[in-house]
Amino acid sequence: MQVYLTADDPSAVSAGALVVPFFSEAPLEGIAAQIDSAIGGVIADALAIGDIRGKLGEHVLVYAKDRPFRRVLAISLGEQKSFEPHFLARYAGSAVRYLGRRNVEKIAIALPSAAAGQEAVCASFVAEGAITGSFDTTLYQERPERRLATRELAILSHGLDAPQLERGIARGTALGEAVNLARRLAVTPANDMTPTHLADEASKVARDGGLEITVLDEEQARGEGMGSFLSVAQGSNQPPKFIVLRYNGDPSSKELLALVGKGITFDTGGISIKPAERMEEMKYDMSGGAGVIAAMSALAHLKPKLNVVGIVPATENMPGGRATKPGDIVKAMNGKTIEVINTDAEGRLILADALCYANKLGATKIVDAATLTGACVIALGHAASAVITNNDAFGAEFLSSAKPTGERYWQMPYYEDYTSAMKSDIADLKNTGGRPAGTLTAAAFLREFVDNTPWIHLDIAGTAYLDSDFPWQAKGPTGTPVRAFVALAESLADARATHPNGARASEVHV
Repeated sequence: MQVYLTADDPSAVSAGALVVPFFSEAPLEGIAAQIDSAIGGVIADALAIGDIRGKLGEHVLVYAKDRPFRRVLAISLGEQKSFEPHFLARYAGSAVRYLGRRNVEKIAIALPSAAAGQEAVCASFVAEGAITGSFDTTLYQERPERRLATRELAILSHGLDAPQLERGIARGTALGEAVNLARRLAVTPANDMTPTHLADEASKVARDGGLEITVLDEEQARGEGMGSFLSVAQGSNQPPKFIVLRYNGDPSSKELLALVGKGITFDTGGISIKPAERMEEMKYDMSGGAGVIAAMSALAHLKPKLNVVGIVPATENMPGGRATKPGDIVKAMNGKTIEVINTDAEGRLILADALCYANKLGATKIVDAATLTGACVIALGHAASAVITNNDAFGAEFLSSAKPTGERYWQMPYYEDYTSAMKSDIADLKNTGGRPAGTLTAAAFLREFVDNTPWIHLDIAGTAYLDSDFPWQAKGPTGTPVRAFVALAESLADARATHPNGARASEVHV
């Protein structure tokens, strides 16, 4: 999808539809009021009689006879006092999905008056939302019933700072395309998204963005002592790949942010095999790795002054004659031995060596993301991802930078009790501590492989993919945590200068 700026007068813009915003408790204002007056006040009438009450995302469509924009779609931004710029991503995404299903190829969209003074951040969210709203999950359908028709979205510059709007559009376009990349990687079935294919996608990202890339094969991983990672790969005929992407945004600095993502391209559970029901969803078990690759793609285009390494241990987890068995003991890269109690607790095994490798590369801060535990879904549902950290200051910085993006995170505690639950009678650690506090015992296990490096673990099991669609988003993969990864990188690059979506810190409501 192409998102661009237009200086056309709102009442004369040529498009299949004109989209205008309104707030639930306020009269129509700005372009919405201007256009409604021109078409006879029908939007105000719909609000007055209570056909729509103005809840965030509610909308009304009217036809504009003899007007160059043909239709007007008014979409609510909720209560004005509660407005946050990231609502505009849903606003734009809802417009694209609603109108795209009605064969509207070109949309013109207006910003609310609240965008004045924070044009860059608002335009960024509109561009991001429009692009992510256009994501199509019918990749394998020969004749999809309702493929979205929208190809262009023009943002009206009327009365706003055009250079800042242009800046925001460039920012949002890069981020939206990165989010969609993560979603495409995740939604692709495992026969087409093997570890080798995932490494090929990472190589394409490196070529397009000028990144450095190294892909370790099984022999090289063995040479690094990655026994924990390789133990998961033993049962599969697909060769494992250990993917390392490098962005050098500040060669003079010794600071290095490591983004680490779980890359299980399909998870059967191994010998501890999962139930057959809904096992097809286990193609999404590489969503953390997809998020890392996509975030590195975005950083290559946005160019923050920071050094970042993206690490994705990629393998299938399959049963077979060579597969790891419950009770086996494996050794991680840092020399710690692990008793494998349950082969379906495999994500932490591959992340263990990835975290060790991040330290080997000299990472000064580490964030990992993984669809790690069903316990996280029980605790937080699909509303938020869990955050566990060994450094509260780093955790606070992450939460502060991630909040304005619209992705939601909730910090959970760490106590030594959780590490005690992971002690083995025969090895240094065991890979599961049982049902109680499963998200936190898994994080405690990972903590054993980061040494003293400031580290954050994101459990995205409940947020990486969703079972139902929304007005602004197709069902399936969400692209979490691409936005938060990019936000953190930019925050670390210059916390005082630039907000994650292109605005100065003073421009953002948090």
